[in-house]
Order: sequence, then C-alpha cells, then structure tokens
Amino acid sequence: MKKGLFVCFYVALFTASVYLYSYIYSDPTVEDAGHLLPVRVKEIKQADGEKVLKKIVQDANRTGSQLSIAGMQHSQGGQTYYPGSVMINMKPFNKIIHFQPEKRLITVQSGATWDDIQRHINPYGLAVKVMQSQNIFTIGGSLSVNVHGRDIRHESLIDTVESFRLLKPDGTIVLVSRNENEELFPYVIGGYGLFGIILDVTLSLTEDKLYQKETKELDYRAYTRYFQQQVKENTAVKMHLARISVAPDSFLREMYVTDYVEAENQKLLKNENTLKEDRIVALPKLFLGLSRYSGWGKDLFWDVQKQYALEENGSFESRNNVMRSETDFMNYESSTRTEILQEYFVPVAEFSAYIDDMRNLLEKEKEFNLLNITIRYVEKSDQAVLSYAKEDMFALVLLINQGKSAQEVEKSKDVIQDMIDVTLDHGGSYYLPYYSFPSEEQLEKAYPRIEAFFKKKQEVDPQKRFTNYFYEEYQQ
Repeated sequence: MKKGLFVCFYVALFTASVYLYSYIYSDPTVEDAGHLLPVRVKEIKQADGEKVLKKIVQDANRTGSQLSIAGMQHSQGGQTYYPGSVMINMKPFNKIIHFQPEKRLITVQSGATWDDIQRHINPYGLAVKVMQSQNIFTIGGSLSVNVHGRDIRHESLIDTVESFRLLKPDGTIVLVSRNENEELFPYVIGGYGLFGIILDVTLSLTEDKLYQKETKELDYRAYTRYFQQQVKENTAVKMHLARISVAPDSFLREMYVTDYVEAENQKLLKNENTLKEDRIVALPKLFLGLSRYSGWGKDLFWDVQKQYALEENGSFESRNNVMRSETDFMNYESSTRTEILQEYFVPVAEFSAYIDDMRNLLEKEKEFNLLNITIRYVEKSDQAVLSYAKEDMFALVLLINQGKSAQEVEKSKDVIQDMIDVTLDHGGSYYLPYYSFPSEEQLEKAYPRIEAFFKKKQEVDPQKRFTNYFYEEYQQ
C-alpha cells in the first residue's frame, strides 16, 4: 500500500512538472516597454538568417499560425506581438551588408541598431540623417514606426530610405523603392510590421559635423516666433530641442531651448568625434525619482534640468554624439506602476494656444502624473500613408507615470483621450506606437488615410499572417 501511494505521488508530481514546464516554456509570456499588455505567445523564433526567416513564414502559411515582429519592443501598445502568435525576434539579424562611403550609402539588416551603424560610419566622417533621439533601436523597428528626431533640415525617416527588401506574407521576397514595387513603399514604412518582414534597408547618410550648443530660457508664448525667425530661418542651426516645464510652480509656462549650430571651425571636430559611451546616471536618476512622487520633486528636477542645460551653453558636440542621448537614468521598475509615452503633433502656429488649452485641461487632473515634455520640430512629410506631419509641426513627447491596475489604466485613458481631443481641435495628430487609448473616431480624424491602409493590408495579406494588437484593435 505504501509503495502504491509512493508511486502515485511521484506520478502526480511528474505530471504536474510536465504541465508546469509546458506552461512556462511552450507558451512564453512577453511584454513590451509599456508593461501593460503581458501575453502568452505560441513561440518565440529567432531571426537566425534569411533562410530561417523565409522558413518561418512558409511554416506559418502551412500551419495557419499568425506572426508578429519584434525588435527592442519600445513600442508600448503590443505592436510587436499578439496572443497565440509566433513572435519573431529580429535582433540577431543585425549585419552591416554593404557600405559605400563615397556615395554616403549603407545597407544593413533590419535587426541592426543605430549604434551599430554609428560605430561603422563614424571613422569615415559620416552620420545618420534621421533617427530617434537614442541609438538603441533596431532599423526595422524604426522604419515600421517611421521615426523622426532632432534634425530640422530633414523630414521623417522615410525621406532617407533608398530601398529595402521585404519578405511578404506569401513567402516571396521583393525589392521596394520609389521606383520598384513602389506601391508598397509608403505602406511598409510606418506600417507597424503588418505587411511582412523588412529584411535589409539601404539608407542615405550625411557628413558628421561639429555643433555648438546654444541654450536659452523662453516664455512659451514666444516659442513659435523664436523658432520661425531664429531657428528655421537660420541655416546654421541644424538640430533643435526644447523642454517645457511640468513642475507646479511653472507648469506649461517656462521653457528652455537648445539649438545645435554648425561650428565655424570644423577642424575642431577631430577633438569631439570619439563616440561617447554611457556615463554615471545616479544623480539624474535620483532627481527623476523624486519628481515621480511629489510636486516639490518636480520643481527641483525642472530647476536642475534647466541649470544643467544652461551650463552646457557654448559647448561642442559632434552630430553622431548628439544622437547618442542617454536613457539609462529613465529606466523604471515597479510591480504596480509603469511609465508610458504619448506624442502629440501640433502645427507650429498653434503652439501657444494649444499649450493654454492643455494647461486648462491638466490642471484639473491632479492625479495625472506627468513627468516630462520634450519638444522637437517635424517638417511636413506626407510620403507615408500613416503620416503624422500633415504640415510643419512641433512634436511634444510626454512621459507619464501611471498604475498598472485596470482602474488606473482606465483613468489614464480618459485623460489621454481628452488630450488627444485638444490636439485634434488644434489641427494636430498623435503618434501610433503607444498604448491603444485613442478611440476609433480619434484615429480616423488624426489619420484620414487609415481606411486605405487597412484595405492595402487586406490586399497584401488576405490570410492575416502578420498581426499585432494595434491591427486587431482598430482594423475595420
């Protein structure tokens, strides 16, 4: 009897172990940088070469599996995965394929990062034209959301793309450019991985230059005129960045701006062109941490930010290093809270009136924990079907601290939808790589070509082989 019980116990233990192993390893849980949508996917496949990627698509067509594409996963609304799908990790697919410094062209696999490109081209005195303000992201991911950055003399990333190869949902590979398979060009760039796998991309480059920082304080009401007269019309200014206060004592009133002006003596570039690496971030991390939990912490953080920027006035920095901004101090881990991004685009002429309306809205939302607003300029760019810059715009990037519970997510949704309404009322739009807070009506108003986008998706991928949360949330 005892032996029988002993055997039964171990059979039960073995069965439970097998079940637990299957639960943990067969259907892995994934999440993105927003930490609001953890889900179980069918499997994670590694992009270990072009043949492997082609086989993944072919196998999916045979089995009926859905596919999603992931890079660094800094999109925050499930754009890189979907429950039950096979998620393809593109990070191993990261080779530099071809570099033509004399033509200022580079071809890279889509899992390569901007850092990979910078390290390759910096010794040749070359730099990227358009990328995010950080260099940690994959090229394929950046194309999929059609990024923009600090450069005010180029438009969005789509404007710097010469061509790319696309592994389509049917398993075939095509070259896409403005002259070949051109109908796919404006859909795949800014297409959130819904039209297939971008295999490799050829980008145009520019010269690495030495810039001198010019930083000054401004009242928000003077910003539009300042930008138009002293930045846009001054051809020596190549890059631009601004911040507006979210601190209680100066909420949405004080600003400081930093212009990156081409230095008169470019021979000094040799003293500044070593690529900078991450520095100690304990102090800014401390101040940002204080700002998460109190109004006085926000006031202190704003004063420190502003003072630090003003003290750097007149300093020199290479173009490549301007594009290597540090983000480690923003890393945030909490079991109950997370930090999300929102990005709103507003016409340049509407800025001060828009800020007034946003202030009137947010001063009533005492529990809405807004930590930072960074402002950039985006020139009109309507090549992508899902273009966010219908005219010359200021882009406001908002960092928000919020809870993870369903109730707290719903509270954030209400405020964010109100902010989007204010943005749309001023002729603006919003960026799509974030949590699906916006309503369908807001999406249609911000992106009037969304119906054409979904129609093209159905045409290219009738079996819905590639999918993600964004598509499943809004498809018509």
